[in-house]
Amino acid sequence: MRVSKLTMALVAGAALLGAGAASAQQTQMIPSMVYRTGPFAPSGTPTADGFADYITLLNARDGGLNGVRLKVEECETQYNTERGVECYERLKAMGGTIFSPYSTGITYALIDRAPTDKSVIFSMAYGRASAMVGNIFPWVFNAPVTYWSGASAAIQFFAKEAGGKDKLKGKKIAHVFIDIPYGKEPNPVLQNYAQELGFQLELVPVPAPGLEQKSIWLQVRQMRPDFVYLTGWGAMNAVSLKEAAAVGFPREKILGGWYTSQDSDTVGAGPAAKGFRGLTFHSADRNLELIKQLKAQVIDKGQGSQNGKHLGEIGYMRGVLNAVFTTEALRTAQAQYGNKVMDGEQSRWGFENINLTADKLDKLGLKGFIQPIKLSCDNHQGDGKMLIVQWEGDHWKTVSDWIAPENQKLMPLYLAGAEQYQREKNIPSRSCAKS
Repeated sequence: MRVSKLTMALVAGAALLGAGAASAQQTQMIPSMVYRTGPFAPSGTPTADGFADYITLLNARDGGLNGVRLKVEECETQYNTERGVECYERLKAMGGTIFSPYSTGITYALIDRAPTDKSVIFSMAYGRASAMVGNIFPWVFNAPVTYWSGASAAIQFFAKEAGGKDKLKGKKIAHVFIDIPYGKEPNPVLQNYAQELGFQLELVPVPAPGLEQKSIWLQVRQMRPDFVYLTGWGAMNAVSLKEAAAVGFPREKILGGWYTSQDSDTVGAGPAAKGFRGLTFHSADRNLELIKQLKAQVIDKGQGSQNGKHLGEIGYMRGVLNAVFTTEALRTAQAQYGNKVMDGEQSRWGFENINLTADKLDKLGLKGFIQPIKLSCDNHQGDGKMLIVQWEGDHWKTVSDWIAPENQKLMPLYLAGAEQYQREKNIPSRSCAKS
């Protein structure tokens, strides 16, 4: 049978289109909700760089994930909830399945949408603490720790400084926090500890974005607290340290939360930051094998975000860790569903079955960076631990062992918060029983 040239051309065209479609199917889009502009950019920019560079490394070194290329799509939120929701909708329409809002406000706005959209919301160590209860929040993950974990670690640290938990009775602890959902998140746990241990808790909100704090630190000095827990964000953090120094409040009495204790915060504060201590849920080690790989295979080849300006900084490595969780969830899902692009439900399964053992972390070039962690259907936080680091003027020094949150105390609070949400939304619990 004779085949016309037109028919042959149509067949060839269809084949090319099919090949293109297959190729497109083998590219996993990775949403990246960033804020590189505005008053919170000092915190957001290094994190966005680290996230992008790790994905670049996987593509350059490994060809992606088991033959599936990875493509980062950034959307600028400016840490604004309305813009964040718009970014989420745009990225979801492009095929995104895993979203890291980097904002407690945006996270809260997306939690209700996630089940309908089948979108994974990964709020790494931020957002709604009670979302760790996986049978009520099946689409939200906040590994490896929560702000409630941080409050627990802070109280343990203050107790050690005072000579024991019993020595906190009668002491005064001030929580200076940016007056947005993120800043308020530790308050319930701090209030619970205050009632249990008998210390006086002073809540000191700072109007966002926190660029005017002179009166705040005069107020703090007049309070004469024994300790200050600082929960700031973006440009606020350097201002806090400068104003504390200006009124003569000792920096050694201040402990910052992890998003208050990044290089962008201390470098911006200059000499006022020296001696400042902060929490982190990963090490500040700049000699990691992964950092060497990022430099050699991404930065030195001119493929790094901002030419590797923030390589190795705490904020940068936090973005790297976010990308590690995201891609390891996808890799875990591929082992179950095949080496292809993962959809929302498959991505969720991957997160719920993440098991970052010491051996796995070593192979990722992250030996000692975080403690081994395993997630499950009903526990979307895992059993992460924290460190305390101190700013030496040009680098962070680790000044504690790994601190475990007092989860036996926190679990009833997690469950109560999750069950309250469940009643408010009238949603069912999911069974996490093994089949």
